[in-house]
Amino acid sequence: MMNLRHATIDDIPELHRVRMSVKENVLNNPALVTEDHYINYLTTKGKGWLCEDEHQVLGLAIIDLEKNNIWALFVHPDHEKKGIGRKLHDTMLDWYFNQNKQTLWLSTDPKTRAEKFYRASGWTSKGLLPNGEMLFEMNYEDWIK
Repeated sequence: MMNLRHATIDDIPELHRVRMSVKENVLNNPALVTEDHYINYLTTKGKGWLCEDEHQVLGLAIIDLEKNNIWALFVHPDHEKKGIGRKLHDTMLDWYFNQNKQTLWLSTDPKTRAEKFYRASGWTSKGLLPNGEMLFEMNYEDWIK
C-alpha cells in the first residue's frame, strides 16, 4: 500500500537512490547533490515528501523555500505512470501555496516527459536558461483555480 509522508534525514539514502535511478534529467555529476543538500532542504531551507510502499521509497518531492524553487520531483523508473509524481507534486504545491503566495519556479531539460508533465500541470514556460534547461513558473492564482 502506497503511503505519502514528509521526508526526514533518515530517508536520505533512499531519496538519493531514487534520484540517481532516473532515466531523464540524469545527474551527470553526483557530487552536485550531496547529503548536506538533502539535510539543508529537509531541515532548514525547505520541506520534502516521499511516496513509499513497504518502506521502499518510490518517489520524492523537495521544495526550496529560500528560492521558491522545486529542488526535486522524481519517481523511480520502475514506478512511473502510477500517479506518484502527480500526488507528490500536488501535495507539495498545495502545502506551499497554503502558506506562501510568491511565484514558484523550477527548471528541467527540454523535450522530456518532465517538460510535458509540468505543462499539463499548469506551469508556464518562461524560456530557456543559460544552461539549456527550461524555466517554468507557477503563481498562486493559477494554482488555486
